[in-house]
Amino acid sequence: MNDASSPAAAAPPVLDVWCELQCPDCHAALDDLRALRERYGDRLEIRLRHFPLEKHKHAYAAAQAAEEAIEQGQGWAYVEAVLGRTDELAKQGEKLLVKVAGELGLDAEELDTALIDGRHLLIVDADQAEGKAIGVTGTPTYVIGGERLDGGKSQEGLRARIEEIADRLLASAE
Repeated sequence: MNDASSPAAAAPPVLDVWCELQCPDCHAALDDLRALRERYGDRLEIRLRHFPLEKHKHAYAAAQAAEEAIEQGQGWAYVEAVLGRTDELAKQGEKLLVKVAGELGLDAEELDTALIDGRHLLIVDADQAEGKAIGVTGTPTYVIGGERLDGGKSQEGLRARIEEIADRLLASAE
């Protein structure tokens, strides 16, 4: 029997990652995100939050494409693949987004249609509005345990700080 008030039933701590898929700093943060996902597994919920920056021409489309990839069940794989190719995204734009979908075995045609019909616009816009409301100005920005950490200035020490907060939240839930 699982009592809803027991620690086993408690939701894991959440790390919101305000990210932009054409951002070189987000590309640099990819190793940290992978390490956090490996270390914590499902004990820490890592949520991608979109914050496309105007200076990156294809960021808004990339955010929509990521949402379609999430809907098709391969969100993180897609995000990692696109973040790993930020230079190509800058040059190829939506063609690369569709190409990556095909490489991952997603329905690339459906992803392309999602970019055309804008079915994920509201999610991206809502993320961006919420980010602005809490003071996000650049990417990556992390929010965990009510603390905002700006990775756009430097990634130095951020993973350790995130781990410290996550460990504290997990310990208090036990």
